[in-house]
Amino acid sequence: MPTVYHATSGPGYLLKGWALMWERDLRLFVLIPLAVNLVLFGGACYVLYIQLEQLFTWLGQAMPHYLQWLSYILWPLAVLTIVVLFSLTFTSIANMLAAPFNGLLAERVEQKLTGVAQDDGGWLGLLRDTPRMLGREWRKLAYYVPRAIGCLLLFLVPAFGQTLAPVIWFAFSAWMMTIQYCDYPFDNHKIDFRLMRRALAEKRPLTWGFGASVTLCSSLPFVNLLIMPLAVCGATALWVDHYPQLRTGPVSR
Repeated sequence: MPTVYHATSGPGYLLKGWALMWERDLRLFVLIPLAVNLVLFGGACYVLYIQLEQLFTWLGQAMPHYLQWLSYILWPLAVLTIVVLFSLTFTSIANMLAAPFNGLLAERVEQKLTGVAQDDGGWLGLLRDTPRMLGREWRKLAYYVPRAIGCLLLFLVPAFGQTLAPVIWFAFSAWMMTIQYCDYPFDNHKIDFRLMRRALAEKRPLTWGFGASVTLCSSLPFVNLLIMPLAVCGATALWVDHYPQLRTGPVSR
């Protein structure tokens, strides 16, 4: 009898990732991508704060005296809007920069779960493989952009399109989150991008459930600072449990 996969098991792998990322022997590989997130987010917030301060200084000078009280309302609204919008985009940039370290984290998680030592060449192997990993990130971006544009165009279609667009956008975002994070263990075993997509699609309820939970967490300000290493750990656990036939042996860089 074939195995039945339930979407509710997808979020379970995110919880499993949460437990894995705090393991002592994985902490170093978790802290590196986490530090990338913190540096990017902190630096961007500082730059945005400086720009906002200059903007509101100009507005304060141009605004009539009897409207000065509006600045006390506009400041928190502007900060909240920028934080929310930034939280939706900055994860993609962080993933691009941290891709080599995410791949290394996926290797260590797989090694921990399977007990099979990975012949990855260490840090020199990581440097040697970085161009390939970055190329894989561009491959994912090329897959994402045209489809994202198509989904966003639905918001311009009155009634029918605007009703379906939010649902379609969420489903597509969940699928892309699955691709983004499951790609690290697949790529470590040199599995072709198209083959990976087909393999994930065969268990779509499982993988979509995982991607949906990652999407929801990624949209929450500050929570998304932890989502990258958390999702890598969870996706690797999913890979180990559900794709044993694709694991041809130890990773060799």
